Amino acid sequence: MSMTDFTKQTIILENHRARLEPLEEKHFIPLWEIAKQEELWEFTTAKINSEAAFRRYVDTALQEMKDGLSYVWAIFDKEQNKYGGCTRYGNISLLHKRVEIGWTWYDPSLQRTGLNRNCKLLLLSYGFEELQLNRIELRTSHLNLKSQKAIEGIGATKEGILRQHMIAENGFVRDTVYFGMIKQEWPEIKERIFNK
Repeated sequence: MSMTDFTKQTIILENHRARLEPLEEKHFIPLWEIAKQEELWEFTTAKINSEAAFRRYVDTALQEMKDGLSYVWAIFDKEQNKYGGCTRYGNISLLHKRVEIGWTWYDPSLQRTGLNRNCKLLLLSYGFEELQLNRIELRTSHLNLKSQKAIEGIGATKEGILRQHMIAENGFVRDTVYFGMIKQEWPEIKERIFNK
């Protein structure tokens, strides 16, 4: 599949543990049950503290999908037989053959269970092997040490810190830690980290 086609396609990514389904209205209620846990939004620029705030979050994600700016998936945990969170390709640049994996959140009860690693394997494999991307980026708050460790754990290279990079909805000014992975690195990373 070419880069120019993928944002308009129905893309379901699946392995033994996870199924990534393109975000639709039907996902709102099961995802809201997860999103209402305020701890999920501690380090994010979005601050979801009401159903109305989550409605705006989902509506924005759906509009970005229509506009080809993002591709958003609801995460279904096949092991637990329930929805477990949300993730996306964002900052899509077809011209430069790159995307960012991010805006990812999981039910706290499913963190550190292998679900995230399986989702990242699906997203990285699809990006590098099907879309033939040159680069996949990930980023997180400089305060989110757990997220930084997880990103390093999937083989991404820490590339630097953008100081005073983003302003959260609550006014907090965030430094952002950038990570990246390029296509030449992917075969070795896949074998060393994901196929072991």
